[in-house]
Amino acid sequence: MARLLIVHHTVSPATQELLDAVSDGARTDDIEGVQVRTEAALSATAADLLAADAVVLGTPANIGYMSGALKHFFDTVYYPAQTSAQGLPYTLYVHGDNDTSGAVRSVEAIAKGMGWNRHRPPVTVTGRPGAEARESCWELGAVTALAALERAQESA
Repeated sequence: MARLLIVHHTVSPATQELLDAVSDGARTDDIEGVQVRTEAALSATAADLLAADAVVLGTPANIGYMSGALKHFFDTVYYPAQTSAQGLPYTLYVHGDNDTSGAVRSVEAIAKGMGWNRHRPPVTVTGRPGAEARESCWELGAVTALAALERAQESA
């Protein structure tokens, strides 16, 4: 069974809407053979990451950067996963009130340093999430679940 890990920092109704959409997409009935695990960034561990075949990262944009909670996740997993998680497919969604570019840049820099492979461009949402944003996040969850399935099949 493939394993998808969703690591998120959800502090607002907007980020909750995006997380729900990602989770729904990842758990769609159209994709079989993927176990989805959702963990808050402050409680996700290196063991969670090392057990995953792909990861979705979710964060608000805070003062031009990813949330401190997601940065804490990266600090926690960096050394244990530095060599073991090479090539891990990842995707990202970011919510901000008016700008998400700094948060995207910071996450992508760390993921690149860890040797992860961005599977799809990030979903960035500013302001209140509408139907299009929720649909984009649903699709992000679904395609990342498929990436987990593909990676699991390649390593089997």
